[in-house]
Amino acid sequence: MGRMRGVIEEPTGLRYIPSLLSEDRERELLERARGLQFDEVRMHGQVARRVVRHFGVQYVFESAAITPGPPIPDWLTEVRDHAAQLLDVSPEALAEVLVTYYPPGATIGWHRDAPVFGDVVGVSLGSACEMRFQRGQGDGRRVFQQRLEPRSAYVLSGPARNRWQHSIPQVATDRYSLTFRTLRRGSKESPCERSLAGNLAAISPARQAALRPRRS
Repeated sequence: MGRMRGVIEEPTGLRYIPSLLSEDRERELLERARGLQFDEVRMHGQVARRVVRHFGVQYVFESAAITPGPPIPDWLTEVRDHAAQLLDVSPEALAEVLVTYYPPGATIGWHRDAPVFGDVVGVSLGSACEMRFQRGQGDGRRVFQQRLEPRSAYVLSGPARNRWQHSIPQVATDRYSLTFRTLRRGSKESPCERSLAGNLAAISPARQAALRPRRS
């Protein structure tokens, strides 16, 4: 892959953890992921080659709408616990888990994660890939590239999450990713957040505070 044009600068708020999972754990997760029923990704009328499955929160790419999704399955809770430790939040604060399958040749273009979501932890399974970052244009363009090895994890918070775009070029062999995201709290709660709030109504105030996503 050719070198990106721009001044190399590592994004503040990006962390890379080269060995989050054991080989045995990765094998178990891959077996589970391969058995999922995936949904297409449609944006601007175009269908992407990658496919996804949402848990906890259902996100519609075309409309950017979110609603409560299927419960996060038990086989993902241990990995979510590890992801929560990386962000120093409760596991319940990671309200969404997105499982993505990248077949050979699949990519994801330049983007920032949807504004409704907060901090991000991604876990790589299967094929390695490059994760590219950019911000600015022309002479002011800043770039960075991080290789994501199987069983590794990355964290996006602060400027890496909010100011930088990222993308993934084509993968040569099957790749799966597990993306854990908090919900960002704004001046107006989304219907999904109101639903989550309703589910917390019977829980003690102290426990409610632990379950709330942190403000970005």
